[in-house]
Amino acid sequence: MKKKKGVAMKIKHLLGCSMGALLIASCNPTKYVADNEKFYKEGDVVIHNDTIPEERKEQFETFLEESLLPKPNSKFLGMYWKVGLWNMGGGPDTTNNFIRKWLKKQGQEPVLLSDVNREYNQNLLRGKMENLGFFTARVTSDTLIDGKMATVRYDAFPGPIYRINEIHFDVDSTKKLGKSIVGTKEGTLLRPGSNYNLDVILNERDRIDNRLKEQGYYYFSPDNILLEVDSTIGNNKVNMYVTVKPETPAQAKEPQYIGNVYIFPDWKETSSTNRRRVPRNTEKYDDKYYIVDPQNKYRKKVLANHIFLQPGDLYNRWNHNQTINHLVNLNAFKFVKNDFVDSKDSTNHLDVYYYLTPMERKSIRLELVGKTAAVYNGTEVNANWTLKNAFKGFETLTLSVFGGYETQTGGNVNLNSSYIRYGAEVGITWPRLLSPYKWAPGKQYIPKTFLKAGYEFLNRRTAYTLNSMTLNYGYAWKENLQKDHNLTLAEIIYVQPRGISDEYRAQMDTVPTLRHIVDPQFSFGPNYIYTFTNSMENKKHTFYAKAGLNTSGNILGLIQGADYNSGKIKNIFGTPYSQFIKAEADLRHYMKITANSTLASRVMIGTSYSYGNSRSLPYLKQYYTGGPNGLRSFRARAVGPGSSLPENIGEDNFFADQTGDLKLELNTEYRAKIAGMLHWAAFIDAGNVWLQNEDPNKPGGKFSKAFLSELAVGGGLGLRLDLDFLILRTDFAIPFRVPYRPKDDRWVFKYIDIRERDWRRDNLIFNLAIGYPF
Repeated sequence: MKKKKGVAMKIKHLLGCSMGALLIASCNPTKYVADNEKFYKEGDVVIHNDTIPEERKEQFETFLEESLLPKPNSKFLGMYWKVGLWNMGGGPDTTNNFIRKWLKKQGQEPVLLSDVNREYNQNLLRGKMENLGFFTARVTSDTLIDGKMATVRYDAFPGPIYRINEIHFDVDSTKKLGKSIVGTKEGTLLRPGSNYNLDVILNERDRIDNRLKEQGYYYFSPDNILLEVDSTIGNNKVNMYVTVKPETPAQAKEPQYIGNVYIFPDWKETSSTNRRRVPRNTEKYDDKYYIVDPQNKYRKKVLANHIFLQPGDLYNRWNHNQTINHLVNLNAFKFVKNDFVDSKDSTNHLDVYYYLTPMERKSIRLELVGKTAAVYNGTEVNANWTLKNAFKGFETLTLSVFGGYETQTGGNVNLNSSYIRYGAEVGITWPRLLSPYKWAPGKQYIPKTFLKAGYEFLNRRTAYTLNSMTLNYGYAWKENLQKDHNLTLAEIIYVQPRGISDEYRAQMDTVPTLRHIVDPQFSFGPNYIYTFTNSMENKKHTFYAKAGLNTSGNILGLIQGADYNSGKIKNIFGTPYSQFIKAEADLRHYMKITANSTLASRVMIGTSYSYGNSRSLPYLKQYYTGGPNGLRSFRARAVGPGSSLPENIGEDNFFADQTGDLKLELNTEYRAKIAGMLHWAAFIDAGNVWLQNEDPNKPGGKFSKAFLSELAVGGGLGLRLDLDFLILRTDFAIPFRVPYRPKDDRWVFKYIDIRERDWRRDNLIFNLAIGYPF
């Protein structure tokens, strides 16, 4: 024991010395700076202009400072820690030492004053200001020396800003191109009264070009547009003239039409030296497309449905891009390439060639997953087999088999100490809507029809076994980039318990909640999910909203006159079916505070109404809270319902799952970057679940007007490691408010004692997860 303690002390001493060395090295970034050199701290821009408000002036100064070169060395909490790593690596020493080489690679070499070209930066700042309408801007600079450190100060004098007076589309509207350009005038980005801005001018050229591409001008380019500026009219105003450059090629001034369309769905780069050679016996499909598929690997009708450029039509960029997007999202082609070439048959016509390189038709993926949660550890194996273009119509057939084992490795063993689960799922997805009605949600995205069937066997060994079967059939489609729809026409869930042990039955008598887990379950009915998000947009405020409606057995229950309360319980296949309506919503708001910090908030609301053949939701459909993605200061499924006391069925805080028919959860989290891949967060969570009806075994569990006083509250701190392809998250959380305590003693701040071992064991929750909680 003493030996282990000694080793631990040595490790702590080594870590302490390392951190101390890094701190000392960081505090002295000039250690390896030569006597005739200075360490470059930063470039400081000061704007001299009384007409710019103070808060705008600070933003403007920051904007200009970000363009200065070279960039100063990175700092954290005032320390040049990357320079410190470089110093620890020996600085300019070229000794071939692995540790030193690694430290230098992680660090940064000091940026020196001699690396700064003041004249270049002055011209750069002046150009930036001129691009924003400050045509008379000037910049001076000076170097401020403080020992071995140097700062370069840039004094910027923007002068008055020039604003737009008038915009003229100076083109010949009697000609086809001029008429088309004038037709884009209504949506112009150039507004009288706005300041001159080069970025807006460049965006205006792109806007005009995009509009022309929708009208057939395939060969036209934004560079063919000239925006002339007259700044001599006085009063700090400019007139702007949109014109076409005289040297614009004649072909760019004429709209183009689609000629022949050739599709090679089985293209291989080595299959032909002549990319445009079409076999003589190739016939047009539907009098539109030449589809070169001699082995008939694809159904021509399905392929043609995803081509939006038709012979004789005016070229249209939207149709062009839609065709590419559809071909890529068919999930059958590794590469999608296309060529537009001048047609030999007609002037101002383009022949179109699509070269589609297929993916491997069959694939298999094997996954081995390790899992840990509280005192439980286990592993799971997943094998997934995929067959693309299963029936020549771009269908995707999948077969998944899985198996896993989990066991309790800490605390006292109980009836739920381990389990084995295995099962399989087979599914097929069609890239279209299989419906008797001719309905299409739009051309922009490919709608899908899905059919999935699955089976799972769960063996709790000394407790019970469960056989679960599921069947899902429905549609998924995207309305636009922000809106998704998922309509499951039929969702069938059948769960049948077997082999319930005498020991588990005895526990069921003591803890009635355990009975609900092994109730036979049979639910069937449609469900719908709507999702909206604009979180991919670069805005200060973005949102995510997900709402769902789930039903089961409603029509059948009405027909059969099912009534749980009067004992008229109806069965299917010998099992009572569930009858309920369930609605839920997940609403999130993200506020960007700075470039490296965000405030994220979430509200989750779930409600349900069970009637007829049911008194409550089936176990698999019930709500719960707690755990790494919810109320993080409480263990998963260990809160509620309401103010009822969790039923402890073992030592070491092992509780029966606490579930309910209604749910409310509130979360807010401040996220910020520390340095590089390392981020941190501070968060507060609140929430609970409730029952629809009174349960004598769960006093205080029914939803009531006092629900706000029954919210569990907690908070904590966390670290995140952003690896680009995934985020590794750790959270440490403690409860602030415990709903099952006496009503006047639910806030537990006064009981917090982080130094006391028993308190930490019972209240400090550690969560390890992948990805953000919301």
